[in-house]
Amino acid sequence: MFTHPSMESYSVVVGEYSFSIILLSVIIASFASYTAISMNERMQENSFFHRNLWLILASVALGFGIWSMHFIGMGAYLLPISMTYKPELTFLSIIPAIASSFLVFTLVNRTRKTIGLSLISGVAMGIGISAMHYIGMASMESDAIYTYDRTIFTASVAIAISISFIAIYIFSSLQHLLKNKLLKTVTSLVMGLAISSMHYTGLMGTTYYIHRDKIDSLHEIHQMDMNYLNITVSIGLGLLLLLLLLSSFIDRYIDYRVNYFESLTRIPNRRSFEKMLNSPSYDGSLAMWYIPDIEKINVEQGYIFGDKVIQYLGRFFSQWSSSSMKLYQLQGKRFVFLLQGVDGIVEFERTMNKVAEQLKALTEIDGKLIKIEAVCAMSTTEEHRDPKRLYTEALTVLEHPSTRYDYQVIRFDNAIHSHSFEEEILESIEGAMHEGQLFMVYQPKVRASTNELSGFEALIRWKHPKYGMLSPVTFIPILEQSTRIGDVTNWIIEQVCKQIAEWGKTTFQVHPVSINIPGDYVTSPILLNVLTEMVKKYKLEPYNLELEITETSVVNSIEDAVKALNTFREKGFSVALDDFGTGVSSLSYLKRLPISTLKIDKSFIDDVPQSEKDSSILKAILAIGRTLNLDIVLEGVETEEQVQFLSQESESLIFQGYYFAKPMTSTELLNWLAQRKPV
Repeated sequence: MFTHPSMESYSVVVGEYSFSIILLSVIIASFASYTAISMNERMQENSFFHRNLWLILASVALGFGIWSMHFIGMGAYLLPISMTYKPELTFLSIIPAIASSFLVFTLVNRTRKTIGLSLISGVAMGIGISAMHYIGMASMESDAIYTYDRTIFTASVAIAISISFIAIYIFSSLQHLLKNKLLKTVTSLVMGLAISSMHYTGLMGTTYYIHRDKIDSLHEIHQMDMNYLNITVSIGLGLLLLLLLLSSFIDRYIDYRVNYFESLTRIPNRRSFEKMLNSPSYDGSLAMWYIPDIEKINVEQGYIFGDKVIQYLGRFFSQWSSSSMKLYQLQGKRFVFLLQGVDGIVEFERTMNKVAEQLKALTEIDGKLIKIEAVCAMSTTEEHRDPKRLYTEALTVLEHPSTRYDYQVIRFDNAIHSHSFEEEILESIEGAMHEGQLFMVYQPKVRASTNELSGFEALIRWKHPKYGMLSPVTFIPILEQSTRIGDVTNWIIEQVCKQIAEWGKTTFQVHPVSINIPGDYVTSPILLNVLTEMVKKYKLEPYNLELEITETSVVNSIEDAVKALNTFREKGFSVALDDFGTGVSSLSYLKRLPISTLKIDKSFIDDVPQSEKDSSILKAILAIGRTLNLDIVLEGVETEEQVQFLSQESESLIFQGYYFAKPMTSTELLNWLAQRKPV
């Protein structure tokens, strides 16, 4: 290995470098590093696939890149001798590259990042690169023999470890910023140089000898053979890395399909529906088809047949959807059409009557003739300008005593349908609090600068025995019109305090939890008493809670609101102004309110960065928040493009949205945290 042969019998063979191939090898190593970093990013995000899959893919991408770089780099040194490779050692050489990559990604993804951890990772990466290189060298077969210079051999390993340490330290320290493509590219280039520098340093310390009897056989075959190998390896590597990158896009698409579409019918689901209905630009009509027999079919015919009925209904209703009339499925037995605009309401109602006529006919499904009973409830923005009321009014129509499931298309009439649904909600809320129908979910907030948790927002959900999962958008406005909203808010405060206390008994690091405080209840003396009592009862600190108020909460009496908020702050509670920009948005209010956090409504985020107008408005709001030294939380962050754009605006932002995590029960949240944080 280090012993030189007798120069009486051997002659030194000198080659020359192809700088184009050297450049190709560095590009491949850097591209592999970029792909591996991208795979690692998916491990940190809310993903359809398990995080360990992304860990393995990142390791394979980087390991295969190291391996490919070596053999392409061998082709950069052109020798006038024929050369082949032993297949078993050639493939064996990839193992240390992948194994060291796996170890490095495992270590750098630990929550606690130290320079010692980066040093261990650098040593592991450097040894892995070196082992791959010298095993790859051992796989060569030719008429020549080769030896290593001991000093340069040692230097090549030291260089591999040193530059690997630098690359890993940069990667580990700036991991939270790697969504910035420029920074990720620079980091990838440093990693590519770490891989390449070891290889070419090792080649500098390698001397080739050929027996004097074989000098006459020197030729240029090696160059031709290596060109073929370079092309083959480059194409293979390109296809592999393309596949790995494609898997990331597939994962994002699967996440989108799972979150926004029903699995059985592939129709946009409740979340898509609420997103459209809550859009400030929406102005139109709603038609909800209710199929009451689904549960009966499941019991009598079995769930498999019931699923086939739902799939049939999905195909049937989809025939009537169009660009202006979108179809959504809310659970198994409700299908909703949303008409965009107010001009086509008459035609919309006529179309729903045509749907009813076709539904009346007997339907053959899986060889069985069945009759599917149905009724359609309609509501339009002709009666009012609040599209969020459309869904509530449709439910009111469906639950009214006069409604029969005989294929009617019933339009909401305020004189007839105004009270039934609202009254039922108010009558059943007490039982819902005591019977477990109401429950809390928690959505994480993540700091843009570090990708670390900042806190959670507590959100209420209602699993109604008759209506199924009710959105807060449906029942909270009804409760706010009555005195029951105070009772529900008190119940929420106790549930959240109880949950925080339970988290405190585990290894889970407790973060502040924000609670929505509705309307005029902000100034109620009962609220302060409940907060003080619950914090004392569950042995918490006031800073464990953050109170979220809306702009409209303070409009009626700004003086009382300022006084109440000052009291909350004096007691140690944080106060956030929620949905900023959707209410009065008076800067005079913002200046006077003693708040600590500004929450920007998702309607300002939805079209960023595509919309220049929305982006400019958002930048102005962020500037106001920074000027007032407020923490800024951005709601509804759902895409990587939004994260990148917003992170460039300010590193002090806090993100909340489905891009990071959906609202989860406590059990789901703990599982999510276990997957998010390496052991």
